[in-house]
Amino acid sequence: MLHQALRRFGQKLVHRPPLKEPVAEDDPQRRLSTLDLVALGVGRTVSVGVYVLAGEVVSNQAGPSIVICFLVAGLSSVLSGLCYAEITARVPLSGSSYLYTYVTIGELWAFITGWNLIFSLVADTANVTRAWILAFANLLGNQISQTLRERILLYVPQVLAEYLVFFVVGLVLLLMELQTLNHSQFFLITKVITLVKLLVLGFVIISGFIKGDLHNWKLTEEDYIKAGLNDTSSLSPLGSGGFVPFGLEGILHGAATCFYTFIGFHNIFERVEEAQNPQHSVPMGIVISLFICLLVYFGVSSALTLMVPYYKLQPGSILPEAFLHIGWAPAYYVVAFGFLCSLSSSLLGSMLPIRQLIHKMAKDGLLFPVLGRIETGTYAPIVATVIFGITAPVMAVFFGLTDLVNFRSLGSLLAYSLVALCVLILRYQPQRRNEENEAEVQEENGPAAERLTLQGLLFPGSSTPTPLSGRVVYVCSSLLALLLTLLCLVLAQWPVLHSGTAVWISLVVLLLVLITGITGVIWRQPQSSSPLYFKVPALPLVPLLSIFMNVYLMMQMTAGTWARFGVSTLIGLAIYFSYGIKHSVEGVGMANST
Repeated sequence: MLHQALRRFGQKLVHRPPLKEPVAEDDPQRRLSTLDLVALGVGRTVSVGVYVLAGEVVSNQAGPSIVICFLVAGLSSVLSGLCYAEITARVPLSGSSYLYTYVTIGELWAFITGWNLIFSLVADTANVTRAWILAFANLLGNQISQTLRERILLYVPQVLAEYLVFFVVGLVLLLMELQTLNHSQFFLITKVITLVKLLVLGFVIISGFIKGDLHNWKLTEEDYIKAGLNDTSSLSPLGSGGFVPFGLEGILHGAATCFYTFIGFHNIFERVEEAQNPQHSVPMGIVISLFICLLVYFGVSSALTLMVPYYKLQPGSILPEAFLHIGWAPAYYVVAFGFLCSLSSSLLGSMLPIRQLIHKMAKDGLLFPVLGRIETGTYAPIVATVIFGITAPVMAVFFGLTDLVNFRSLGSLLAYSLVALCVLILRYQPQRRNEENEAEVQEENGPAAERLTLQGLLFPGSSTPTPLSGRVVYVCSSLLALLLTLLCLVLAQWPVLHSGTAVWISLVVLLLVLITGITGVIWRQPQSSSPLYFKVPALPLVPLLSIFMNVYLMMQMTAGTWARFGVSTLIGLAIYFSYGIKHSVEGVGMANST
């Protein structure tokens, strides 16, 4: 009895729902072309991050090597984008990492992915709240905070006077989100705002190459002394000078922070069911939009560090301030206008993914049904909007900008890693029809099923995937994910490795040997021949490289970020095991069929 109960419990955790039929190709709601999807992806990705993270990363993490940070973060995002491109071609349904994880590796990981994405999106909304304050305070010479302190300090404690503005802006954001938003009306506005942002950032890039000084990439101790910043031989607060003043460690920490600026292409695969020819336009939209964003970020970061010595940029500095340093005051307001346009587009799209994800998870029975309750007339989950709309400004009060950025990035990196794992698993699985049920699969795995041998592991007898080869890839992929995580944990101890300790070096070599061997086993298995408009090249290397880069960037996060992530995950697991696993629509259906 205990064995059967544990077996049923395990089946619930990894149960996968059947795929539903996508919207028909000729459905009238399919009206978005590839160009529309590219505009949507670029508009959501090129957002507030490029304006507010410059001071955070340049000043004390990377210096001029922020250019390399963007390249590393961009490479990780492009690899993730390739994986998303294939999985949207294979699963042409509107959704998120939650949906793709659910139909591939089961309910438990889908819940963890969806729950952390919810909190990551709330942190993103909190970032927008902080960015609004930062923009207006900068434009008005910090008069907002000063006025609040002078007028309200007599009646409330100083801490509340300092942060009351966050609650005010949060309430405004909440009220705006509660209004009915017609997506067809706002889509044209989104494209216009995207064009304005690209023009403004193009102006920044051109200005940087006109007014920039290459010497700002080769600063030395003498430059710091001339600037009156350092009268000793110690350069620790300013780094060691040159193009990489904070070393490799600074580049890696900066890349983890800069990854936030590439988050946003998820808006494309959330519109799969509105896209014309989605199996072609969605993959192209993802890849093209990420490539455009990479070029823009590379150009902007180069221009910024060429115009202004990195030590003059402080945490809290915004991109328009660079033009005050070079004496172009009118340009300051032009770039500030682009900043406000970015904030506006972020405002239009920051809460919508949260509402859609919460509604989907509540509809699947994994969250409380009250969170998915739809308001008549607006079709918006009103309770979820209120709860998480209030949570966002509260997070903006108690956490700094970098804390919120890292929390958002950590949740997205986990989701991207799981999607890469899903792509790796799906490519080697036998054809799965919607009408198949678990009994039929188990029947295939009966006594007459093929048995696993060493020869069959390395030299499969079939040219097409079988249930056995699919299970081999499933197990090997899970082992690789674990080994890559261990490898990243070891590599994160770079000072210890650099010292040449034999134990650590041996551990790295052992992990690399195991990873290479298991990768070879996966490579030998037959792949699915299902025709797709886009497939990830060089399988299994590209998904594994994507997982490695994502996990390694996750290891660069601070202990505080991991603590907040761990607390939110524990809260989610408590909800899942106390409510979700019992009320899951798929789990209840599986129990009834049994």
